[in-house]
Amino acid sequence: MFTTPLGRFRFVALYEGISFLVLLGIAMPLKHFAGWPIAVKVVGMLHGVLFILFMLTLAHVSFAQRWSVVRVVGAIIASLIPFGTFVLDARLKRVP
Repeated sequence: MFTTPLGRFRFVALYEGISFLVLLGIAMPLKHFAGWPIAVKVVGMLHGVLFILFMLTLAHVSFAQRWSVVRVVGAIIASLIPFGTFVLDARLKRVP
């Protein structure tokens, strides 16, 4: 999985998507309902680092495999929607 740009991108996208869901589903409620703002700080920082890695691996795979602008923009949009990176991963599995 780590030997190709696409494999590395899929790996980072998976964990970026998980961190986004943890941020929205666990850390944000802990901040607003339990008064624990540190949850958002910690998970938000982790998610931010993973998002930067997502963008870097996206750039790498898009140049290596000559992705179209439409595919790159679609991947960026998928990263902004909850569960979007999981849908993106399912579609990328079908790419030969």
